[in-house]
Amino acid sequence: MKSNLTISPTISPTAARWQLRTRSLEFGPCPLVMGILNVTPDSFSDGGRYFTFQAAIDQAKRMEDEGANILDLGGESTRPYSQDVSEDEELSRIVPVLEQLIGKVSIPISIDTKKSKVAEAAMGLGAEIINDVSGLEAAPEMVHVAVRTRAGICAMHMQGTPQTMQDSPSYVNVVEEILSYLQQRDQWLQQQGVAANQICLDPGIGFGKTHQHNLDLLQNAGVFHRTGRPILVGHSRKGFIAKVLGNKDLDRCFGTVGVSLALALQGIQILRVHDVAANVQALKLFMASISEATLRG
Repeated sequence: MKSNLTISPTISPTAARWQLRTRSLEFGPCPLVMGILNVTPDSFSDGGRYFTFQAAIDQAKRMEDEGANILDLGGESTRPYSQDVSEDEELSRIVPVLEQLIGKVSIPISIDTKKSKVAEAAMGLGAEIINDVSGLEAAPEMVHVAVRTRAGICAMHMQGTPQTMQDSPSYVNVVEEILSYLQQRDQWLQQQGVAANQICLDPGIGFGKTHQHNLDLLQNAGVFHRTGRPILVGHSRKGFIAKVLGNKDLDRCFGTVGVSLALALQGIQILRVHDVAANVQALKLFMASISEATLRG
């Protein structure tokens, strides 16, 4: 189904850096790559694969060696219809891994959580980023943790909750509505005391969106540069890739790489992916093979 969206022209990326808890990330023409490490038994793509302690440690080090710029550690699945886990369970999954990784990997570690106590514990152990799929709406205390710890914040858009988000996603204009939401969250975070340069925003591919909504967002991802913040996109291995390819059993790594290149052309600053080596290598060759004029549009 073709979309009838009419979207205003995009603008060039304006955010040159992202301030984290103790360091900053600088952005250039090539997107940074955030490697996904799910220490869960039920995440949609790799649930259970790195659930054991040693498997998680080995994968984290492997992703750093493959060129990841950030490591995103998550202890609770947010796939469609997943069930929340308790705070204690989530902490028991991430704390041992985080304790082992701090000082062993040089790249900053992000914690994928919507629980404020999990985020605070992770920041206390040395993590740098809070990556909250609820846009810091699920836990009222989360924004105070962000202010106290001065962590980098990634606020994502999600329509509904993981338990309800894919029941009947509905928008009049998905791009403009999500842009408005992200602008409002950015303003609210700053009103609560979060510094503007600590904030990164994510349109939430696959979180309360239909197949066509996802494609509309990806085709117009550059519009989100209007927020003035770094933009992170998490498209890796998601269902829309299988639908475009017409085969749900195909390896979605190749499709993920294709989307990564399209997002690089739109100036997206951070790509959240499972397959670090494939994406890093493809991005390097892509950037080496196009002209500056092409990048500038």
